[in-house]
Formats: sequence, structure tokens, C-alpha cells
Amino acid sequence: MKGWDLTLDLHAPSPTPLFVRIARALEEDIRRGRLPPGAPLPGSRTLAKSLGVHRNTVLAAYQELATQGWVTTSAARATSVSPTLPDVPARSTTGVPRAAMPSRVGFSLPAASPLRRERLESPRGALVMVGGEPDVRLLPSSSLARAYRRALKLGGKRLLGYGDARGHPRLRAALAEMLSSLRGLAVHADELIITRGSQGALDLVARTLLRPGDTVAVEAIGYRPAWHALQLAGARLAPVPVDGEGLRVEALETLSRRTPVRAVYLTPHHHYPTTVTLSPARRLALMAWARTHRVALLEDDYDHEFHYDGHPVLPLASADRDGLVLYVGTLSKVLAPGLRLGFLAAPRPFLEHALGVREAVDRQGDFAVELAVAELLEEGEVQRHVRKLRGIYRDRRDALVEALERELAGALTVTPPAGGMALWARCAPDVEADAWARAGREEGVIFTPGSTYSFDGRPVPAVRLGFAALKESELAEAVRRMVRARSRL
Repeated sequence: MKGWDLTLDLHAPSPTPLFVRIARALEEDIRRGRLPPGAPLPGSRTLAKSLGVHRNTVLAAYQELATQGWVTTSAARATSVSPTLPDVPARSTTGVPRAAMPSRVGFSLPAASPLRRERLESPRGALVMVGGEPDVRLLPSSSLARAYRRALKLGGKRLLGYGDARGHPRLRAALAEMLSSLRGLAVHADELIITRGSQGALDLVARTLLRPGDTVAVEAIGYRPAWHALQLAGARLAPVPVDGEGLRVEALETLSRRTPVRAVYLTPHHHYPTTVTLSPARRLALMAWARTHRVALLEDDYDHEFHYDGHPVLPLASADRDGLVLYVGTLSKVLAPGLRLGFLAAPRPFLEHALGVREAVDRQGDFAVELAVAELLEEGEVQRHVRKLRGIYRDRRDALVEALERELAGALTVTPPAGGMALWARCAPDVEADAWARAGREEGVIFTPGSTYSFDGRPVPAVRLGFAALKESELAEAVRRMVRARSRL
């Protein structure tokens, strides 16, 4: 890469002239892919200096390679690997040749998680309706960039060194104020840990709370990456049905009679993926059941800010008086996923244990980013941005619902969600959701069938359609592509 010295292995004793050894080392690196076709090579002076040899030695080595067709030299005397390599048998050697990166491991590996699924790249020009993704085009990037520059300028030395594993104190203080004002949590800055996204928080909870073989109840249609994090900590997952009122708490009673339950993972505000809200009666029943059985409740409140109709429901954590709820949230939806900012709010004894895990696994987050975002929160920039997004996303929700009802009324039944960034649409009996999603990819529209979220992978007659990341005109085109995709079935 530009700016780095090119190292070559020339230390083995050999009677072969040095320029030949350099040429053969470069030839071998080209053969094994370390230096790919077209890659620029260092100038003769630069390589000579890094190898500690005379420049004429390097020039002779380059000439040797050029004669054989391994390198080319331009009119400006720049040397690079030939775009088309010569078909020359490899030289015999008495030593062991340096290999390319091995294609297999030389030791045993555990079985891959059955919950892992291949992430397909979206075709160029595709309209992506994957639920839960914000429109990063709306990010106040100029304000964030200015705040980041100020953070590095004023505190670069401290920010780029080791720091508190809980996260930058100003961001924790700003988040504590937000959680108190908007979500009803009586939380202090010292009762928060900043993590690398909500997935980092889920992983931290799993590593801290669980031991191999512990049973964790999860929503039978739900968020697969969270299940994966719990499994990697050794959990045995038990699916619990979900209906129009959210998690069915009576099923937890049945489960707990069969086996001790260590924790329940759930998304009560906007259930992922159906968007239903856990009803008040079930919230009370869940808290009472968890209190009786001493079960931890892992609450994932991933998109609390985006509620459009009526009032948002406060988190379970806001009513927790018994230290049952481990509360996970994120700034990925209100800002951008790439910033990797999530948080965990929990009773201090649990956080003390979690900090030991954090320091061993991840040490800390990105303090420069954390301070920059803290400044935006303190100045009200994030709050203004959220209010703007809420209006835009509500309009996009309405536009998508209208387009679906107009173009696909016979194929989908749509209930506008009260909040969130995606909607859950039920398919007609003659529509196979998985086949439709595959045809949609070929038409340039990406959406997810219900089977993506089912615990056992069985087909679910529904699709999840994200609306937040696309403009209204893009949503209209996405629906037209869905129509074309359905006509292919």
C-alpha cells in the first residue's frame, strides 16, 4: 500500500547474487498473490533504502523481472506488476516456499451456529427495504464533523488513549438525561455503559449473565442477531409465541414448569419484526412472573424515538423496582449505524460484573466519537434531528401504506404501525413470501420474508418492509418493482 515499506525475506544464506534473490523473492510474492497484477512496486531508491542495498541492485532485480514478464515499467519509469502474468513453471527450491493465506485451518473448529445466515450483497441500483435502517442521507454530517474536529483538537491526547470502560462521561450524562426525560428511567450516568451498538450491549449482557446450558426465552418470531449473541454465550434458546398483544406470558409459565429460565429477551415497545406493542396487562404479568421466578428481562428498545400515533409506551425498565430489567438501546437509528453507539442501563452490581467482561473483550469504545455525539446532544442538535426524522418517517410510512393498498391490495394486508421504521404485511394465501422476495431481488427491490425472523426458519406468510431509508418517490418505485416481481411467480 502507498506509504508503506515493502518487506522481503532475504535473510537465508545463499551464494546466489543479491539482485537475483530480490528478483526471485518478488516473483514468488507475485505468484502467491501478495503482489496482485497491476500493483505498483516501490521506486528503486525507496526499495533499496528499505532493504539496505545499493540502488543498482534493485534496478538489476527489476530488469530481471521485466525480462521474464513479471513487471512492467512505464514511460515515467514507474514499475508495477504486469497485468497479465507469464505462464512460467515455479522454480524448484531446496527450502519451503512461502504459501498464500491457507484455505483451511490446521486445528478443529466448533460447529457453525445454525442461526448464521449468508448476507447477500444488494445488486447495483436496488431499492433496499430492509427494516430498521435509517436514512443516513439525513444525518447532520457537517455538525457531527465539526464536533469531531473540536473533540480531537481540544482533547486529542486524552481521547486517543485508554479510558473508562463505561464510556465517555459526557455522553453517559447526556444519555442519562435523555433516558430520564423521554423514557422514564431514573438512571444515573454511572449506571450506563456505552457499547459498540446495541449488538455490543447484547453480547456484553450475554457474556456477563449466562453460563453454558442456561435457558433463555425468546420471541418465536424475532431478532436473529440477538439470538446468535445469546447462543455464543452458551444459552439454550426457548421460543415463546407472540400475538397481537406481544409476548404470550402464559407460555413463560408453562416453560418455567419444565425448566429453570435464566432470562427473557424481548422487544416490547415495537416487537421486532411485527411492530406490535406489549399490552399493559401482559407487561404487569411479565414483571410479576419475573419477580416470582427471579428471571432477568433483557429489554431491547431499539427504536423508541420513532412513534407516530398516540403516545409512546414507556419501557419496562421505567417501572422496574426489583432490579430485573437489563435495558439496551442504540443511537444507530437516530444517527447512523456506522457510528456504533449503543448503551446498556442496569443495576450497578450487574454493571460492575459487566465492566470486567468489557475490559477483557473490548476495553472501551471510540472516545472521540462519543464526545462529539455528547456535544450534539448537549446542544440539542440530536433532539432537533429526531423531531425532523419523526415527521419525515411518518410521511414515508403513510406513503408506503398508500402505495401498497393501491398496487398490492390483493396480495398484502397492511396495518399501519404506530411507530418504528418498517411495517409487517400479511400475505394472501396464494402468495409465497420467500419466492416473492427472491423474485424481488431480481427486479431490484430487497425486502425480507417472514421466515427470516421465525425461530425454526419455517415459512411465515408475511413480509417486512422498511420505509425509513427511502424517499417517498423511491418507495413508490419499490412497490412497482414488487408488483413486477409478483407477476413472475
